[in-house]
Amino acid sequence: MKKEPQELLTNINLPADLRALPVEELPQVCNELRQEIIQEMANNPGHFASSLGVVELTVALHYVFNTPYDRIVWDVGHQAAGHKILTGRREAFPTYRHFGGLRPFPSPLESEYDTFACGHASNSISAALGMAVAAHRRGEDDRKVVAVIGDGSMSGGLAFEGVNNASSTPNNLLIILNDNNMSIDRSVGGLKHYLHQLHTSSLYNNVRFRLSNGLVRLGVLSEKRRQKILRFNNSLKALLNNQQNLFEGFNIRYFGPIDGHDVIELVNTLRQIKDMKGPKLLHLHTIKGKGFKAAEKNPTVYHAPGKYDPETGERLGTDTKGLPPRYQDVFGETLLELAKQNDKIVGITPAMATGCSLNIMMKEMPERTFDVGIAEGHAVTFAGGLAKEGLTPFCNIYSSFAQRAFDNIIHDVALCKLPVVFCFDRAGLVGQDGATHHGAFDLAALRPIPNLTISSPMNEHELRKLMYTAQLPDKGPFVIRYPRGRGVLTDWQCPFEELPVGKGRKLSEGKDVAVLSLGPIGNVVAKAVQDLKEEGISVAHYDMRFLKPIDEEILQEVGTAFRRIVTVEDGAVQGGLGSAVIEYMSDHNLHPEVIRLGLPDHFVEHGTPDELYHLVGLDAENIKLKIKS
Repeated sequence: MKKEPQELLTNINLPADLRALPVEELPQVCNELRQEIIQEMANNPGHFASSLGVVELTVALHYVFNTPYDRIVWDVGHQAAGHKILTGRREAFPTYRHFGGLRPFPSPLESEYDTFACGHASNSISAALGMAVAAHRRGEDDRKVVAVIGDGSMSGGLAFEGVNNASSTPNNLLIILNDNNMSIDRSVGGLKHYLHQLHTSSLYNNVRFRLSNGLVRLGVLSEKRRQKILRFNNSLKALLNNQQNLFEGFNIRYFGPIDGHDVIELVNTLRQIKDMKGPKLLHLHTIKGKGFKAAEKNPTVYHAPGKYDPETGERLGTDTKGLPPRYQDVFGETLLELAKQNDKIVGITPAMATGCSLNIMMKEMPERTFDVGIAEGHAVTFAGGLAKEGLTPFCNIYSSFAQRAFDNIIHDVALCKLPVVFCFDRAGLVGQDGATHHGAFDLAALRPIPNLTISSPMNEHELRKLMYTAQLPDKGPFVIRYPRGRGVLTDWQCPFEELPVGKGRKLSEGKDVAVLSLGPIGNVVAKAVQDLKEEGISVAHYDMRFLKPIDEEILQEVGTAFRRIVTVEDGAVQGGLGSAVIEYMSDHNLHPEVIRLGLPDHFVEHGTPDELYHLVGLDAENIKLKIKS
C-alpha cells in the first residue's frame, strides 16, 4: 500500500478544520486517515489494529461534537491513534511512543482533547459520567459527554458499575460500545454472545425519538412519566422480540447495532441522538484491523505487531536465533510441564492468553485453562474459589493490571491462605507503553499483606524453580514477578528443584560494600560488581530471591559485617526491598549506611527499556557509580 497524496488530511490540523468539510467528503478523510496510520506505524510500532477499527467512529465523533468543549473519553487508549492525528498532533506523530515524544495513550497532560487518562480498561463510563454530572452542576448543559468503550473492555466489572450508576443518576451521557469481538485475544464470555445477537430497529428508534420530542414540547411527557413509559416500552419490546435488552433493563436508551464503518450513517445517527435527554448507548459493529488485510485476518497478532511492511503486511521481526527466551515463554512452557506432572494445576488469565503465553498450555489442555476476559478482580477471586476446593491455580496477570485486583488478593486469597500462585508478568519498566503499564508498585503494595510469599527470579532457571516450589503442598499464596522481554540464559530448561522459601544466595564475596538485589535487575548488578572488582573495589553481592519472607540471616550478616549496603530493585523504591532492609536494621539495632536504588517517586515516562533504566539510574554504569560513591 503506497502512500497516496493526502488531499484532505493535510489541511486538517484540528477538528474545527474537519467540521468545515461537507459530510460527503468524510469517506475520503477516513481513507486518508487509515492510510496515514498504516504508513506511520509500519516503522513506528504501536497499538495498530484497534486504531484502524475506529477510523470512521473517530472522524464522526470529531465531526458531530464540538471537541474539546464536548468531552470524548476513550477507554484503554488502544484505539486513539487516529484521534491523536486529528487533534493537532499529526506532525508530531512520528514521535509516537518514543522517549520524549507523544505518549502511548491519551493523556490530559499532553492535549486538551485527551479528556481523561487511558491505559487500563473499563474506566471510561465512570469517568464520563462524572464529567456529565459535573457539567450539569456548573450549568453547562450544552456540553456533551461521550464514553467510547470497546476492545473487550465492557467485560470489566467497573464498566457495569458505571452503567448501573448512570441509570440512576440524572445525566445525558452517551456511551458508544465499539463491538469488535476482541480485546487482545478473542473476547470471551456470555456478554460477547449477547452483543453478537442484540438488534434494534433504526426505524423504531427514529419514530420513538420524534414522538418523545413532540410530547415533551406539548408538556405531556415529563421526566418521571418518561421513565415509566420507558420501562413499559422495554418490557413490551422484550416480549415481542423474545429477548431482554440488557441496557434498556438499566433504563438506558439503546440504539443499534449499526455498521461502525459507514461514516455517513454514523454522523447521521450521532446527530439524531446527541441532544436526547438521559443516558443512551450506541452499539457499533466494527472490524479490528479494518482496511489492512493482514490485521483483519489476524487481529491478535496485529494488535501491536511491531514493524511491518505496509504493502504486504509482512512483519519485520529481528532474528531471534541463539537469543535467550522471553520470560513469558519460559512461564508458558514450564506451566505446561508442571501441569503434566500435577493434575491439580489450572491456568487463569484476564484476556492475556497470548501476551503471557498461557496459550501454550491452553492449546494442549483447554479444559484446564481459563481466559476470564478483562476482569482482573474476578480472575483472582475465581482462582481463590478453585484453590478452596483443592486445585492449584496459576493466575497470570500483568503487574500493572494486578493493581486492579488488590482487594481480591487480600480478602479472597491471602486471608484464608489459599494456594494460588500469582505470576506477575511485565514487572518493572516495560518500555514504550509508559506509565500506565510499568510494573512499579507490586512489591511495595503487596509486602504488608499477611500470608503472602513474594519472590522474583534472577533468571530463567530461578523462574522454573520458583514455579515448581510454589505448586508444592502447603505453600499458601505465592507471588512470582518477572519482567517483559528476554532473559539471560539460552540453556533455560534446567531440572526442577525446590527452593527454600525465604532464603537468598550469595553470588560473590567482598569486603568493601554489600549489594542486595531482587529479581532480574541482579544481572545488571552482577556486571557492575564485576567491573568494580577489576578496578580494585571488593563488593559482596547477594540475590535475595524473596522479598517476603526476607532472608534475615543475610540481613544479619551484612548488617554486622558491612558499614555500607546498597539495595537494588526494579520496583518503587518506597516500600520495597530497600525499605524492608532499613526496617530490619532499625529493629535489630544495626546501623550501616543503606543506599536504596529503585524506581523514583514519580511516574516514569515511555521509551525503550534501556533508555528508561538509564533515566532512573538502574543501568550498570549508574549502579556502578552509586556503589563507588
